[in-house]
Amino acid sequence: MKTKTSKRIFAHAFLILISILFLVPFFWMLSTSLKDQTQIFSFPPEWIPTPFKWSNYQEAVEYIPFFSYLKNTVVITVFSTIGAVLTCPLVAYGFAKLKFKGSNALFIVTIAVMMIPGQVTMIPLFILFEKLGWVGSPLPLIVPVFFGVPFYIFLLRQFFLGLPDTLMDAARIDGAGEFRIYWQIMLPLAKPAVLAVGLFQFMGSWTDFLGPLLYLTDETSYTLSLGLQQFQSQRGTEWGLMMAVSTLMTLPIIILFFFLQKTFIKGITFSGIKG
Repeated sequence: MKTKTSKRIFAHAFLILISILFLVPFFWMLSTSLKDQTQIFSFPPEWIPTPFKWSNYQEAVEYIPFFSYLKNTVVITVFSTIGAVLTCPLVAYGFAKLKFKGSNALFIVTIAVMMIPGQVTMIPLFILFEKLGWVGSPLPLIVPVFFGVPFYIFLLRQFFLGLPDTLMDAARIDGAGEFRIYWQIMLPLAKPAVLAVGLFQFMGSWTDFLGPLLYLTDETSYTLSLGLQQFQSQRGTEWGLMMAVSTLMTLPIIILFFFLQKTFIKGITFSGIKG
């Protein structure tokens, strides 16, 4: 009993130490955002600013059209997340539970797409979206997600494979169709994995820099990541203001993960029902 308790104490102490190491960069960013220039470059470093310079946030927000960039980022992030959550589970369910001729080959092709570097498809995709007249709008950052993301399909397929087929068989006996089985039975059971995929997509869209850089040509349609780069190029030496913008951009992801951490952990560990 004492051995188990000591092991548990040691494990928790180790995890707390590791978590502190991960928190140090964020704490330093938050601390720097509240300092003036003299405190930022002081040696030894001052972890707690005295006094707190809250005006850094107001000045940083007023220097760039922060709320306009925030609105653009929210629109792209929300719609792309909806696209991933709607389409990827449906495709993954088909690969996992619906056996049809060529399903394995089609799944292999889907997985093979993940092996193609993004640099290879960057120019062809840009030409395609230019022909469609989408360059300069957020459509290239939203619409492709509605056609499925191979990585998310793979993750969700593995989760659906862990769900027992007896649930589907019982529903078929009761006269339920395949879509009803998916929508009312299998999808609710896959909620942890679906939410994990949604969080992955949210984080990817929120922090995406290359996509907006390629397709957003009008400054009024810029996202926060482009706004942060613009701020750095114009006022890069003012680290307090830059860290203030970075903190505001990071907070939504931290808050979202804080509220969804249990579901997120369940999803990535693929804790399916044991049949």
